[in-house]
Amino acid sequence: MFDARLRPLIDMPLNAVARRLSGTGITPNIITGFGFFLGLLAAACLAIQLDYAALSLILASRMMDGLDGAVARHAAPRSRHPQAKTQESDLGGYYDIVSDFLFYSGIILGFAIGRPDDALMAAFLIFCFVGTGSSFLAYAIIAAKQGRTDESQGKKSFYYLTGITEGSETILVLCLICVFPDWFGMIAAIFGTLCLLTTAGRILQARKDFG
Repeated sequence: MFDARLRPLIDMPLNAVARRLSGTGITPNIITGFGFFLGLLAAACLAIQLDYAALSLILASRMMDGLDGAVARHAAPRSRHPQAKTQESDLGGYYDIVSDFLFYSGIILGFAIGRPDDALMAAFLIFCFVGTGSSFLAYAIIAAKQGRTDESQGKKSFYYLTGITEGSETILVLCLICVFPDWFGMIAAIFGTLCLLTTAGRILQARKDFG
């Protein structure tokens, strides 16, 4: 819901860092992998209830998630395709989206391991994540097949269908559960419901656009 509004504010500092990294040999895929590794560490910290360490790692991981695309747009091409002008690639986009969804569910799994009493609501929240993720990616596949484009969220490797719960809101929720772990049940119930509404909205949008 807020991704498009936050994008101009986020892009400016990320682009500045990306220009400095351009030519250093640090590739977008290296940054994606490092960000994913930080996310795994965050999940491990939650599993042993090091909540503020997890919070710091989550923020650092998401910074890497934004930086990889910025570096891809600024760096010289290292592609097998002769027409490539940047390091943006379909494979990089694939790595990015896979690591994102594993990160989101991994954080909740780590929380559930550390606090088994909250495992049921954690399972509910992961179920809701599957709904938003599958409705998002399924739409993107059909949109690509039909040649639809949308750069309202910045240049992406796939069609980006908006919803009530997007990346910004999900990151906020992950941060909240680190700061207020005792409120996890309430946070999961509210955000999970919003995720289900987002999924329903995307299904209706797909029926309108593809039916």
